[in-house]
Amino acid sequence: MSNTLYTPTTLGKLQLKNRIVMSPMTRSRATGNIPNELMATYYSLRAGAGLIITEGTSPSPNGLGYARIPGMYSDAQVQGWKRVTDAVHAKGGSIFIQLMHTGRVSHPANMPAGSRILAPSALATPGEMWTDSSGMQPYPVPSEMSEDDITQAVAEYANAARRAIEAGFDGVELHGANGYLIDQFLNTATNQRGDKWGGSVENRIRFAVEVARATVAAIGADRVGMRISPYGVFNGTAADAKMDVMYLKLVEALNELDLLYIHIVDHSSMGAPEISPELKAKIRANFKGKYILSGGYDAARANADLDAQKGDLVAFGRPFIANSDLVQKLQDGMALTAPDPATFYTPGEKGYTDY
Repeated sequence: MSNTLYTPTTLGKLQLKNRIVMSPMTRSRATGNIPNELMATYYSLRAGAGLIITEGTSPSPNGLGYARIPGMYSDAQVQGWKRVTDAVHAKGGSIFIQLMHTGRVSHPANMPAGSRILAPSALATPGEMWTDSSGMQPYPVPSEMSEDDITQAVAEYANAARRAIEAGFDGVELHGANGYLIDQFLNTATNQRGDKWGGSVENRIRFAVEVARATVAAIGADRVGMRISPYGVFNGTAADAKMDVMYLKLVEALNELDLLYIHIVDHSSMGAPEISPELKAKIRANFKGKYILSGGYDAARANADLDAQKGDLVAFGRPFIANSDLVQKLQDGMALTAPDPATFYTPGEKGYTDY
């Protein structure tokens, strides 16, 4: 059996000890939106991964959609994250921060005073979301972003990226997937604008490209990746007839910026629609940087896909929740502990650092 998964590789200037990536996963442990000691323990326990990508972290008070998610816009947050990066680096790990502005996927009860719920168009996310103060609440209608709002949001990503490097991160992943702000511009179900930020494929990719451009200018292309989710349906997104064309255009634009990697979300193992294998293959063939696979992988399938050159690295999500020593367990063929979904987003160490 192939052992490619466990062989070292390079990512930009980084030397990774294996090709296993810990996926970004929201865990809602950042009380007051500031990373803490408990989070430093959690991430350092998983430093056996070749690369850790953190949970989605907001570049702005406006992007703090969920209860207890961390941010990266204040000095206190930089200090909190520095604890995390120091702990991971002390164990020989590499760590990127995922910058996630939730856009319309938000509720005022989860946000600080003075923040605003912004989106490309004034369309509410379907359904409800959890708030610590009032339980489940319907999503409110967001404010449609003005030109100034868009300019400010782009600048917030770049500023958060600079702060991330200050906090000791090895790089930044821009969350362009799963129906959050960047994806809200890409997707016709959430973007119904008639200006240069909506309508045509060129216009819909503009926000993603401008965020990537500003982030690259701030910290260098060899430290910036992007996560995308073609054919995703999360948070009220939907596929349209030009989806393949749009993602290939986006890849072309990201190539011009020398982006470090693309990380594809494939939630078909969890019941979401499958991404067309043709589109995956075309993105792989056309993108010049590294390609991170994800989606319900086990070691055998990961090795097979790496050997078939379908990607360069493989991301594992839920298996890392209950198996901090996942790399060792995969390598030794050991049984994995099942995580407890009831504790995925609860505060405290239960279901977080106590496995």
